[in-house]
Amino acid sequence: MQIVFVGGGNMATALIGGMLRQGFAASEICVAEPDAAKRGQLQQTFGIATLPGVPAGGAFDVVVLAVKPQQMKAVAQEWSPVAANALVVSIAAGIRTESLAGWLGGHKRIVRVMPNTPALVQAGISGLFADPGVSQSDRDAAQRILAAVGETLWVDAEAQIDAITAISGSGPAYVFYFIESLTEAGVALGFSTEQARQLAYATFAGSIKLAQQSDDDAATLRTKVTSKGGTTERALATMEAGGVKAAIIDGARAACQRGKELGDEFGKQ
Repeated sequence: MQIVFVGGGNMATALIGGMLRQGFAASEICVAEPDAAKRGQLQQTFGIATLPGVPAGGAFDVVVLAVKPQQMKAVAQEWSPVAANALVVSIAAGIRTESLAGWLGGHKRIVRVMPNTPALVQAGISGLFADPGVSQSDRDAAQRILAAVGETLWVDAEAQIDAITAISGSGPAYVFYFIESLTEAGVALGFSTEQARQLAYATFAGSIKLAQQSDDDAATLRTKVTSKGGTTERALATMEAGGVKAAIIDGARAACQRGKELGDEFGKQ
């Protein structure tokens, strides 16, 4: 399988690294990246071929569009001839398959994906959507690529990709925000920044591991930690009074709405 990544940024780099670790050959992967320094780094790190732009010839089985939403229209139109006989995988937030199909001259073999940054350490989760007309072999190819960097979740409705963007795509930032806040609280309570960070990181890592290995849901696990009249109960009551949970839910809704707006804004024909 010959795969070309259009764009050599962080997510493309994460995917390529994961794919090579999962058994893809370097000879199967190519990156088109206008920045010469990035091309050199990719060649040195992974031993893969690179291109400065659209190749004059050559055939690819999969074209992965890994550029920003505002760049997608121009890039898709430019790569349309090369992508004509390929599966196109898009990892741009907000850009709908209908828009891509139009920019690609009516191309229908499109899988839309929303990965997240833990893919950089092969601990990501990616939401995937494909129109019903996309073949099982194309779905399998997209699955194999994204599974190289973590878990995958297929959805039946494209609108769910915006929701995935809001939960897992943007979600790492929410987690880092909470870690940041907990670290600052530790410093305020007398720890050094290094000590506070150690406490916050280990607490998050351990809590996630416990949750993943438990049959209980998060609400039940929270209850088990919360003794009546104790310190945890006081902390949670303060957070609840401050609207922390409601703010998180509202934030995710806002992110989902922004995903839809990006589709409207950058998906114009």
